[in-house]
Amino acid sequence: MKHNFKITSILLGIFLLAQFLGIGILYQNIDIITSQNEGKTIFKEIPFLERPPVNENMSYLPIILAVLIGTGFLLLLMKYNLIWIWKIWFLFAVVISLTIAFGSFIPYAFALLLSLIFGFWKIFKPNVIIQNLTELFIYGGLSVIFVPLFNLSSVIILLILISAYDAYAVWKSKHMIKMAKSQSKAKVFAGLLIPYKLGKITTKKTSNKTSTKKSIAKKVTLKKINTRVAMLGGGDIAFSIIFAGVVLKEMGLWQSLIIPFFALLGLTLLFWKSKEKKFYPAMPFISVGCFLGLGVIWILTYLL
Repeated sequence: MKHNFKITSILLGIFLLAQFLGIGILYQNIDIITSQNEGKTIFKEIPFLERPPVNENMSYLPIILAVLIGTGFLLLLMKYNLIWIWKIWFLFAVVISLTIAFGSFIPYAFALLLSLIFGFWKIFKPNVIIQNLTELFIYGGLSVIFVPLFNLSSVIILLILISAYDAYAVWKSKHMIKMAKSQSKAKVFAGLLIPYKLGKITTKKTSNKTSTKKSIAKKVTLKKINTRVAMLGGGDIAFSIIFAGVVLKEMGLWQSLIIPFFALLGLTLLFWKSKEKKFYPAMPFISVGCFLGLGVIWILTYLL
């Protein structure tokens, strides 16, 4: 087993929560009246961002291209130690995604303000709570941009291609491992980070020389310690939400709510079968889980 039971449970719990939050954010962005009039799911326009006009049947191609270009650009930044550019780029993406996610429930002006606060906090004063809290909402916001671009066949192809790329990048070229380590070291990681230990409180006795009495004062300090960190990449969360979102768009709400459980099943299998301190591509397992979930939905739809 890759991680102990406690850490595995936390990772899986946050992953599942992010899936349902993502579906909730997507559902909030459905234009109910227009959808009823046109007889299909229509998503609201994003006030400050225009979705690219792409053919739904071929929409996986620009996404794959964007992933490859983005990966190449990030590797170039790491090679020349231009982390500050990555931080600005990442901040921009975080603020946009959070604004869309928060704007699904509150006015966009307040959503933008909250997004700026959390975005700057995440990038420049990171901690475990803010890191994982923002990750819960980021991928739902991203999904609002991308889900309307796909149909069921194109998102299936997307998951197959992304899974193949993930396997190659982890097992063959290993550049995905290099990127994850570099991002974690720079404290600008796209994904979940769960440390085994946050630190420990230690007490240290020091002589109080300024006092007339020879008293001993106890000084309590927080000792930072190197500890193992469990990671789950943001893409592993995002692509499964996009898949569930397309199921929401094409089939309905209850059908989309089935997908996260099967995505979770695939991820659980990975954690159970994987070995400690080794890196594995999560997308092949998550994608298989998503496809199994889709199969169950088709069976239930036929029986009902």
